[in-house]
Amino acid sequence: MSKESIVVVFHSGYGHTKRQAEAVAKGANATLVEISSEGEISEEQWTLLDDAGAIVFGTPTYMGMASWQFKKFADASSKAWFEQKWQDKIFGGFTNSGSLNGDKQATMNYLFTLAMQHGGVWVGLGILPANTLAATRNDVNNLGASIGAYMQSPTDAGAEDIPQGDVDTAVLYGERIAKTLARWK
Repeated sequence: MSKESIVVVFHSGYGHTKRQAEAVAKGANATLVEISSEGEISEEQWTLLDDAGAIVFGTPTYMGMASWQFKKFADASSKAWFEQKWQDKIFGGFTNSGSLNGDKQATMNYLFTLAMQHGGVWVGLGILPANTLAATRNDVNNLGASIGAYMQSPTDAGAEDIPQGDVDTAVLYGERIAKTLARWK
């Protein structure tokens, strides 16, 4: 890994966040690091994060906050914080929930705060919301996010049934992070 590399580190409980992570990674040409069901990543994966130029956090929103597995990872990142290993990296984040709102903003504020604690530089979505009468769930940024990429995952369906507009939004967000990193270096 080099300072030009991007790592998407995420937890996915049911596959929906994984699909979102894959879309962000596609747009950013990034490496995926999946947090295990026990909230762990390997030493090699910690090194990938330490060496990356950009880190993108991803977690489902469960009960108004990041999953406990992501929170365990975040708490463990205090070792990197103590040594300022992630200082001045580019950061971004994404989340999804079963509901259109689902209190995703609370999760995103948490991811933003985590990045700021690490001394990072946050990249917002930068896409106007699709908020006209003619807008559909297949439009980009139909959920009206600005802090990062939002996705709505129907609770009675698999990841393949996520609205295409949300998947497209994630790809565009990954592209924006890659462009920002290129400008930053």
